[in-house]
Formats: sequence, structure tokens, C-alpha cells
Amino acid sequence: MWTAFVCGAAVFPGLFYGFRTVLRWRFPRWREADLVTVSESLVSAVHASLATASGVTIVTSCKDVMTDSHWLVDNFVLFGAPYMAFDIFAMYLSHYHNQRVKGRGGEHSVQTVRSFLLRDTLLVLHHAALLLVFMPVCLLLRRGLGDFFIGCFLLTELSTPFVCFGKILIQLGLDNSILHRINGVVVLLTFFTCRVLLFPFMYWAYGRQLGIPLHRVAAHLPLHCNLGNLVILAPQVYWFILLLRKAKRLYLRRRAPQADADKPKTD
Repeated sequence: MWTAFVCGAAVFPGLFYGFRTVLRWRFPRWREADLVTVSESLVSAVHASLATASGVTIVTSCKDVMTDSHWLVDNFVLFGAPYMAFDIFAMYLSHYHNQRVKGRGGEHSVQTVRSFLLRDTLLVLHHAALLLVFMPVCLLLRRGLGDFFIGCFLLTELSTPFVCFGKILIQLGLDNSILHRINGVVVLLTFFTCRVLLFPFMYWAYGRQLGIPLHRVAAHLPLHCNLGNLVILAPQVYWFILLLRKAKRLYLRRRAPQADADKPKTD
């Protein structure tokens, strides 16, 4: 089983440096900050696509949401663990090079690490929680139960490839293109569906198996289960609100030139 962990430790750093090498050759005028940012986005998209595919396989294979098991659960959790650790490093590397472009730093330092942690606090905590909480729970504490729900949590990665694709389009100067707008709509839909509506779906699936209506499921679950779901759901709602605000700003920014063009000319 630990073979999956070793594979993940080799695959994700290898992909990162491979992407950076190819991008440096394909876009020789790009700065190191651009190369690192796009490479990190591509690796994130690969991991998220694999997680989503694994989640779909697990969820569709488990008929009993509590007792059915699937070999992919433990293996993918171990395979994805090195990605979480490496992605924190890759995000820091991207932050470091972007700070150098802005003239705010030249060397790696405690101040650089501190500014990175302050800027990306939620993402770093999210990755750390997956490593320090989610992985031990999956491998050691759940006693082989609930593979269906682990599969559901893997489905939360569905929106990530589209988020990464949006960043890449911006890097390519296509942030005002129709493709970027369509991708933005897909990001909102997939994020809301697989990171917010996912939780009512899990409660519904559990209630359907036990013959309990959705509104009564929470009362039949231990308090720590409800609190755990709430802790996971809260940042998803926060990030979705941020996405909505960003979409609103982009919409208003695009409407402004059109509104100016539509104004009647006066002498």
C-alpha cells in the first residue's frame, strides 16, 4: 500500500519540474514567476482530475454508504498525500518569485515565509488539515467504514481544474476572451455543486439508506460528525462567496466600457 505514497512523492514533483522545463522552452520570454505559477496550476489540475475520477469510481461502486469498501480509497489517499505537502512548497515558490518581480524580496527569508502564510492562510491550513487530519482518519480511525463518503470528499476537487485553467488563461493574456468567461461560469457551477451541495447530498444518501428524511438525518448522527462536516463546509462557502464577488467585479468591469460607448455624445 505504501507503494502508492512513494509513487505520489515521485510523480507530483516530477510533473512540476517537467512542466516548468517544457514551459521555459515553449515560452522563453516568461519570467520564473510565470513558469512556476503555471506549472503549479497544471500539477494541481492533474491531481484534481485524478481525485475526481477516483471519487466517481468509489461513489458509484459503493451501494451501502457505510460498509461497502473500495481499494482506491486508501491507495489514493496515500498517493495524494505527497501532493499536499509539495503543493505548499510550490505555492510558496510562486509567492517568492512574484514578490521578486514586484521588488519586494530577493532572498528566501522568514519574512518571505511569513508573508506567504499570511496571504494563503486558508489554503495552507486546508492542505495541512488534509495531511494531519484527513489522512490519519482515513487510514487509521474509520475502521474500514464510509468509503462512500471518502469518495464524495474526493469529488470536491472537480472545480479545481477549471480554477487552474482560468489562471492559465490569464497568464496567456486571454482573460477577456469568451473562453475565460465560459470557464468562469463552469467554475461557479462545479464549485457550488461539488463543494457546497455535496454535503446535503451525503446526508440525503445516508438518510435514504436508513429510511430517514433529509431534515432528520443530522439528529441521527454523532455530534462530532456534524461538527466535522460544518468545519469542512464553512471554508467552502467562504471561498464560493469570494468567487461570486470576483465574478461580479469582472462583470462590472466589462460592462463599464460598454456603458461608456452607449452614452449619447453631447457637444
